[in-house]
Amino acid sequence: MKNILLLEDLPQIRTWLKSLVMEVFPHAEISESARVHDALGLVSALRFDLALVDLGLPDGSGVDVVTALREQQPEAQSVVVTIHDDDEHLFPALQAGAYGYILKEQPRELITEQLQRISQGEPPLSPSIARRVIAYFAAQAKPQAPLMPHVQLTERESEVLLRVAKGFTLPEIGVQLNLSRHTIADYVKQIYRKLNVSSRAEAALEAQRLGLFGRSR
Repeated sequence: MKNILLLEDLPQIRTWLKSLVMEVFPHAEISESARVHDALGLVSALRFDLALVDLGLPDGSGVDVVTALREQQPEAQSVVVTIHDDDEHLFPALQAGAYGYILKEQPRELITEQLQRISQGEPPLSPSIARRVIAYFAAQAKPQAPLMPHVQLTERESEVLLRVAKGFTLPEIGVQLNLSRHTIADYVKQIYRKLNVSSRAEAALEAQRLGLFGRSR
C-alpha cells in the first residue's frame, strides 16, 4: 500500500488510527481528512490504494466516499472503521463497495491483524460483523435456488467457504482442516473466482444460497 486515505473527524481517533496504519504500512503516504467534502476532493485529485473510512462525519456519511472510490478508483480498497455494528450502517456500506468493515472497539492488536490481512488478499471483517451478515441473510432466506450449472464446488471448497462465511481467519481455518494457511488462501482465491465474489459478505450470501449452513460440519 503506497497511498492511503484516512477519513475520521475526531483528532484523537485519527491520530490513533494513523499510528496503526503506519505500523502495518510503514512506507505509505497517508492523506488525512475530517470531512466528507474534503475526502471527496482528495479522491478526485489523488490516487489511493486503500481508504479507511468512518461513517458518521460532520457533513455527511462516509458511504459517499466509499461510493466515489468505487466509481472513480475501482482498484482502491475501502475499509469502514466505525463504532456502528447495526444493519442500518453495515449493509449500505457493503452495498456501496466497502472491501471490509472493522469495529473501533476491538483491541489494537486485533485491528492491526485485520489491517495486515489486506496485503494478504483477505478482506478485513470483524467476527461479529461476519456473524451479523450471516444472520441477516438467514433471516431473508428464500427457498433455495438450484445451484447454477457453472458453479460447482468440491467438498473441500465447500468446507472452506463455510468457515470463511462464519468469520474464521485463514490461519484458524487451516488449523481446523489441518492445512497450511497458504493452502487455505489458494482455496479462497479459487472459491471467490468460481462464485464471482470479492468479499466475505458476498461469500456469506453464497454460502447461504448454497445451503451450507444447514449441513453438519
